[in-house]
Amino acid sequence: MKAGRTRVLVVEDEQDIAGLIKHALEREGAMEVETAVSGDTALKAVNEDLPDLILLDLNLPVLSGVEVCRITESDRITGLDVGADDYITKPFSLRELAARVRAVLRRRTEGSDSNTPVYRGKHIVADFDAVAVHVDGEPVRLTRREFELLRYLVANKNRVLSRDRLLERVWGYDQVIETRSVDVHVGRLRGKLRIAGRQIETVVGLGYRFVE
Repeated sequence: MKAGRTRVLVVEDEQDIAGLIKHALEREGAMEVETAVSGDTALKAVNEDLPDLILLDLNLPVLSGVEVCRITESDRITGLDVGADDYITKPFSLRELAARVRAVLRRRTEGSDSNTPVYRGKHIVADFDAVAVHVDGEPVRLTRREFELLRYLVANKNRVLSRDRLLERVWGYDQVIETRSVDVHVGRLRGKLRIAGRQIETVVGLGYRFVE
C-alpha cells in the first residue's frame, strides 16, 4: 500500500457492485480498496492485514455480515449494537457512500469531544471510557450512534445544540442526511434511558439540550 493511503476492505458478493464501490472510493485519491466476496474470505483478509475500514454487506455467503462484524469487533465496543459505525441500505448513491466513508474516517481522526470520562447523575451513570451506561443501577444497551449522541450531549451539558450541529459532530456529515434522523435517534435514546431521558430537553425551534 502506498504511504499515507487509507486501506479499505469492501465485502460484497455482487462483484459489479464491489467494483463500482472500489472505483468510487479510489477516485477519492487517498484510499486503496481491496474486495472480498464472502464472510469467511473477509475474516481471512482481516487476520492477514487489518484494514483501516471495512464496508460490509449483510447478505453474504458462508458467514453473514452481522456475524463477521461480531467476530471482528474489538473489546472496546462490546455492548454496543453489533459494532458497526454506520449503515446504508441498497440501492444507494455512490456519492453518499463515499461521503459516509469520509465521515467515519474523520470521526476516527478527530477522536471524542468529551473530556468527561464518567458522568454521574441522579439516575444515570455513563462511563464513556468503559462504554457502559446504567440507569438506576440497571445496564442500558445502546447502539453506537445512541452512545455517541449521549456522549456529545453530556460533553456539552446545559448548552443548546442544533440538529445541524449534532449531524456534524456525532454523525460526521455536512448535509448528507435529513435532520429528521437526529429526532429519531434522540427519541430512541430517551426511551432507553427511561427516567434519565428527561434530562434531554427539546428546545423548540433550536435543537436539544442535556440538563443536570
